[in-house]
Amino acid sequence: MRDSRGEKLFYSLNAIILSLFALSCILPMVHLLALSFSNQDAIVSGLVSLWPVGFTAVAYDKLVNGTQIVKALGNSIQITLVGTFLNLLFTLLCAYPLSRGYMYGRRFFTLAIVFTMLFSGGLIPGYLLVKSLGLINTYGALWLPGLVSVYNMLVMRTFFMGIPEELVEAARIDGCGEWRLLFRVFLPLSLPVIVALGLFYGVGHWNSFFNVMMFINSPEKFNLAVLVQQMIQSQSLLQEIGTMSPEDFASITPESIKSAGVVVMIVPMLILYPFLQRYFIKGILIGAIKG
Repeated sequence: MRDSRGEKLFYSLNAIILSLFALSCILPMVHLLALSFSNQDAIVSGLVSLWPVGFTAVAYDKLVNGTQIVKALGNSIQITLVGTFLNLLFTLLCAYPLSRGYMYGRRFFTLAIVFTMLFSGGLIPGYLLVKSLGLINTYGALWLPGLVSVYNMLVMRTFFMGIPEELVEAARIDGCGEWRLLFRVFLPLSLPVIVALGLFYGVGHWNSFFNVMMFINSPEKFNLAVLVQQMIQSQSLLQEIGTMSPEDFASITPESIKSAGVVVMIVPMLILYPFLQRYFIKGILIGAIKG
């Protein structure tokens, strides 16, 4: 069937609106990328828009050799990988029993967990709890308090509830216990939703800023988000970089180094997302609808 005139108009307006939203997200990143590769005169004169003027990579050279960006990048990778693994593991272990109808007290435990979405202990009690556990200035303070996201757990639980009972019964006839059923049957079938939730958790850890500032005291343990924020707020960034020469002061600006830092922070997620996109879309859809 051919689309009516109203449907064609609707689709056209949708395409225009979505394109504008996409451009509003893409153009600022393109501008930052252009700034990071432009020379001092072009930046000071305001000539840089979406394309580098006077192409130079000296900002990245000074960023790598004169700041703690490499150390912070390693810290971010460690925080993200370990944190995401722990999040997925405990979300899986929480969602599976709550999806089984024969679990005693399943409704009570589900309501108790959902209750935490609406009410929490607050910032100060949370900090005191982390301090009493001896986790201050350790990455455990970033991983343990948010070990399970209730929303993500409910998405995974809904997905598990949609797995046919005939498949579960067949596995039990073959001798599967609960652990084997979880890791040999449910886990392979859950790849799309696991990748989708892993992306949520991973982006959260990668962009973690407030918790790092609150719980981590040692600058050598800061991640990229905190380091880039400190660079952006710094009023004497060029003086703080240890490898600057008089020629460097005349060739780069603080804006180019700050832009390079932001680019280094956002590029890993931009590279990773296209490989996970198909799992992301499929996982959210099948995890949000039972059956």
